[in-house]
Amino acid sequence: MQISEIKKFIEKTLDENKAQNISTIDLRKKSYIADYMIVASGTSSRHLQALSEILLSKLKKKGVENCRIEGKDSKDWKLVDAIDIIVHIFHPDKREFYDIEKMWSEPIPKQKAII
Repeated sequence: MQISEIKKFIEKTLDENKAQNISTIDLRKKSYIADYMIVASGTSSRHLQALSEILLSKLKKKGVENCRIEGKDSKDWKLVDAIDIIVHIFHPDKREFYDIEKMWSEPIPKQKAII
């Protein structure tokens, strides 16, 4: 699968499983850590856990290897590392507090662009 197909697959999987406010940030000209960051909200700690586990399972079935979940013990945040795509799944309060969309969506000066 190409990265654009994986991105669409992740977005669709999150949407089908009732994730809220799904947002995708293009990181290709901002950082080497990943090509895209996808941010979504869940409605409860159980929903966050379910979203992350469903996403991980479906990615593995599609042949996307070496994916993993970070934040397994957190009730407010999960991260699915899909190698070239980072997926943050937040409880809405924590998402608003951290506001990572704003941080990563702002233009970055060229000399600071590569992290």
